[in-house]
Order: sequence, then structure tokens, then C-alpha cells
Amino acid sequence: MPRLNRIVETALYVDDLECSGAFYQGKLGLVPLLTTRTLLAYDVGGSSVLLLFQRGASLQTQNSAGGSIPPHDGSGPLHIAFAIDKEELPAWEAKLDALGIAVEGRMQWEHGSTSLYVRDPDGHLLELATPGLWKTY
Repeated sequence: MPRLNRIVETALYVDDLECSGAFYQGKLGLVPLLTTRTLLAYDVGGSSVLLLFQRGASLQTQNSAGGSIPPHDGSGPLHIAFAIDKEELPAWEAKLDALGIAVEGRMQWEHGSTSLYVRDPDGHLLELATPGLWKTY
């Protein structure tokens, strides 16, 4: 059986693309790869891409010279986890505090990982996790 190698993209659907862009780029420091009127794409650590779609803007098939992308969308608060270095955990805590971003939860995992939980402007739950969370991380 062929295998899946990794997740390349993760998508979140947002109500205000400009506000969300200011959060992810301005506060979390993500680097934009693509900006359109309905989509922001960000590099995450040089190994994955975070897509922010304007909610409702991708409900129709999108056609181009290269082919087509089927309709998709989402609603409600979703969850994603970002990998951070263990030694940068205190710096992340200080940065979040300085930016007025409340840490809603903190978890010490049995294999030594620590996770911090915060919300983005659309209420999505973002996890900042140090190594050891999973067998693969």
C-alpha cells in the first residue's frame, strides 16, 4: 500500500482575512508565501504551509489552466499545533504576554513535552508544543 509522508498544508477558515493576517504575520511572525483577496498562505518552519481562507469564498469549484480545486469550507473553532523548540518556551511565554495574547491552557505531557494554548482572532485553538508530544515529534 502506498504511504502518506506528512501533512503539507493545514487550512483554517476565517471571517476577516486582514485581521487574521495581522495576527499570524504580525504577532506570530509567519512569512507569507501567497496573498490573494480570499487566501493567505504562510510558510511554517520551512516544512509546512498554513492556509487561511476567507470563510465562504471557496464554496465553488475553482478552475484554472492547471485544473480544478473542489469546493471546501469550514466553521467553528478548529485546532492546530505549532512545533517550538523547548529552549524557546520562556521566550514564547514572554512574547505572548507582551502582545496581550492570553494563554488559556498549559499541559505537561508524560514524555516531557509542554504545550501552551492560545486563540486566534476567529477563536481557533492554537497549540505551541515542544518536542516529545508524539512518537513522531
